[in-house]
This record gives sequence, C-alpha cells and structure tokens, in this order.
Amino acid sequence: MTSHQHHSLPRLISKLENALGDHLCIALDDPSVVEIMLNPDGKLFIERLGHGIAAAGEMTRAAAETVIGSVAHVLKSEVDEDNPIVSGELPIGGHRFEGLLPPVVAGPSFTIRRRASQLIPLDGYIRSKTMTPMQASVIRNAVESKLNIVVAGGTGSGKTTLTNAILAEIVEHAPEDRLVILEDTAEIQCAAVNAVCLHTSDTVDMSRLLKSTMRLRPDRIIVGEVRDGAALTLLKAWNTGHPGGIATIHANSARSALQRLEQLTAEASQQPMQAVIGDAVDLIIFIERVPKGRRVTEILHVSRFAGGQYHTEPYAEEERDAA
Repeated sequence: MTSHQHHSLPRLISKLENALGDHLCIALDDPSVVEIMLNPDGKLFIERLGHGIAAAGEMTRAAAETVIGSVAHVLKSEVDEDNPIVSGELPIGGHRFEGLLPPVVAGPSFTIRRRASQLIPLDGYIRSKTMTPMQASVIRNAVESKLNIVVAGGTGSGKTTLTNAILAEIVEHAPEDRLVILEDTAEIQCAAVNAVCLHTSDTVDMSRLLKSTMRLRPDRIIVGEVRDGAALTLLKAWNTGHPGGIATIHANSARSALQRLEQLTAEASQQPMQAVIGDAVDLIIFIERVPKGRRVTEILHVSRFAGGQYHTEPYAEEERDAA
C-alpha cells in the first residue's frame, strides 16, 4: 500500500472532496466560515463569523466514514475500532481536522476548524471596531519596545488571527528580526524574510521544540497555543534574552491568563512560577466573542510579581463607550 501512496494522493483528495460534497467544499473556501461540524447523528452545523452556528443539512454515515478514512490515509495513520480518533491537518487547505469513529461516538463525527485565510491588519481591527485606535497603538508600542505579549481568549475567540496581525506589525517594524514560530498545526501566517516555522509531532513536543529553538538564534519566539508544561520553557526563554515574543493561551479574562500560566508552569515545576511569569509577561491582550463578532475587551500591562501579587495596570478602555 505505502509503495504507491504518493501516486494516489490526488485520487485520495478527490475521494475526500466527493465525500464532503459541494456544499462543504464551498464552505471551506468561504473566508467567513470558522468551523464545520458533523455530529454522530449525521447532522451538520457550520459556524460563520458574525452569524454564529447554523444547521447545514446532513451527511450519510458512509460519506462521513469516507471523509475520516481519507484524512487518516493521507496522514498515514490507521483508523478503526482500536484507533477511533484522527487528528491533524485536512489535506485540502491545511485546515485543522478532528475525526471520531465508534466506539467513542455513536456514529462517525468530525469538526474542521478552518484556517484563517485573510490576514486582518490592526487597522482592519479598528475598522471593524474589534479594537479601539488606542488599543492598536498600545500593541504597536509593545511591538516596538520588544514586550512579550500573551494573547488570551476562549475557544474561537480569534487568538490566532490576532496573533497574525501582531506578527504583521513585527514584520513591518523590524523586518530584519529572525522569528521562530512554534505550533501544533500550521495556522500562524508570517511574511518575515527570516523565519523558521516548527511543528510538534507525535514524538516531539513543544518543550523539546523550544529547547531546540534556543539554538536557532531567534530574535523573537512566537508560540501557537501554550497548553502544557512547555509554558515554563517558553517563559524562561523570554526571560533569558529573547524578548518581543507572542504566545496565545486559553483563558476567560486577562487576569485568569496569569492563573492559567501558573497551572501550566506548575505541571513542569511542581510550583507556580509567579516571579518568572511576572518577569516574562509584559502585556496580556484579551479577546472574546461577542454577538457581533470579536472584541478586544482588556489589555493588561504586567510589571512584576512582588509581595504576593502581580503588579498590573489596565490600559484605558473608556474611549470605546464614547465612540
């Protein structure tokens, strides 16, 4: 099978496209689509920017099995009752794919998280009122001052897209900086002349990649989502002469991003590394979903951890109400 696998890639992709059907293939090309979901009962749902989640018809069990099987095949992994979960990039467009088969679900089920295709510059965020002009200038100043930025938010709040916008600012302000970008799946877009993109694999985790990163002479270190003890390795890197980085983290407020970092660093060190966090993190940008789309609701400056607390100051937000 493997010997002619490379010949059959176009065939596998057309098989996958047929199984997905025109409707979903068109949705995958639509920049407003955030996520496509198939539930075990065969019902499809599509989430679009600014519209939320809506029903999108049904998919047969056979088609769903073909979709999951084809993706597994391209990812060179087996999918069956013993290995009922497929996780990785969709061979069409590189979108994030998670597929599940019985017995972990009643029927084949998957979600496709669409890659952000269009790069929205910070000015675009101002135009769409996702952020205020003041917030944008705070972010630009942070980039110029080589502050370490944490982009925090819940699932689907637009952390990656915002990270792409901040990266574009870095590329514009410091085009000669060498950037090392680390992620689980390729979502961050970077136009830097001098950039190295690293991806975790089944055998190489984020901590291992970060250790290697130190030897790659980065000017700035950018990490997709920090979700384990690798947080400590990252913070130490930021503290030891690699300022000006960006990382995203799953959190429900700017403050809780600090608590989340404590939990993650404790996985690696058995204690919350508050002083390290206070030193490494300079700016926390909190973005959230609101009925009309996305909104940057908080930007918090973190100066240090001392006397049992983080010394922080919020940037003025009052102008939004005036606007």
